[in-house]
Amino acid sequence: LKKIFYNSVAELREKTTVATGKVEPRDEVLIKPQISGIISEVYKEAGQSVKQGEVIAKVKVIPELGTLNSAESRVRLAEINAKQAETDFARVEKLFNDKLISNEEYEKGEVNVKQAREELQTAKDNLEIVKEGITKNSASFSSTLIRSTITGLILDVPIKVGNSVIMSNTFNDGTTIATVANMNDLIFRGNLDETEVGRVHEGMPVKLTIGALQNLSFNAVLEYISPKGVEENGANQFEIKAAIQAPDSVQIRSGYSANAEIVLERALKTLALPESTVEFSGDSTFVYVLTDSVPQQKFKRQQIEVGMSDGIKIAVKSGLTAKDKVRGAEKKDK
Repeated sequence: LKKIFYNSVAELREKTTVATGKVEPRDEVLIKPQISGIISEVYKEAGQSVKQGEVIAKVKVIPELGTLNSAESRVRLAEINAKQAETDFARVEKLFNDKLISNEEYEKGEVNVKQAREELQTAKDNLEIVKEGITKNSASFSSTLIRSTITGLILDVPIKVGNSVIMSNTFNDGTTIATVANMNDLIFRGNLDETEVGRVHEGMPVKLTIGALQNLSFNAVLEYISPKGVEENGANQFEIKAAIQAPDSVQIRSGYSANAEIVLERALKTLALPESTVEFSGDSTFVYVLTDSVPQQKFKRQQIEVGMSDGIKIAVKSGLTAKDKVRGAEKKDK
């Protein structure tokens, strides 16, 4: 039999846990129409960049017959009232020029004709809105032009020309025209087992590896830990989020599967020994240190204080120096 001796070694040691999840943008916005109708034009497709306010699609309004009939009737009545107001004002104006009526009566007649003209224009605008969803005077604010509400990348355009769409209201979420996200601000969203969640906190460093991007890893910072767990396959899982710090030269797609390695404990330049050389006795730990090798090897049982372990090596906090030789396991000579 041959005795194996170990010198305690100074090195960097870390204890980590791994969470599985996906990469996704922090802000992902669903673009929905403010008016119901049929898609007449689609100007963008998935994968294209879009700026805030840029038009993605156009909706053609299909008016409801009852509403259309009421709007047309309102225009006809407004035309009759406006025509009568113009006639009445013409009489008032002639009488005023002949100095047969007061200035006050003339001003009242002028106000009445202006009101009639405004009512006629409002009725016509309302009819245009019912028919087209837009008026000539407010073309730049048209709800028939579906615009992006943020600057980013279009992830999905689930509609096509000819599709019917419904506006978003209290009773309906509305039809999604496009999904737009800011791909410069990505997060990792994953789950962590309850046995580990108590050992992590916001601000911890995270090393992210993405299966689709081999040989690449990214730094991230843990920024959210769910206060409530969800049971999955008999175990409680807690959602976590980490902000990703990725270089602009790397293209990361939304939905990539990823693993997040979280550093639970770190020991810098600590003394370490194979865990098999340590004797555990109650709450105390001991090693056998070589004291003399001539003429016969002699050892003394020495108490030490240990720290973190990765299952193979264990950190030594006190009780040893780097020069001490510790007795290890015995094995047969070949």
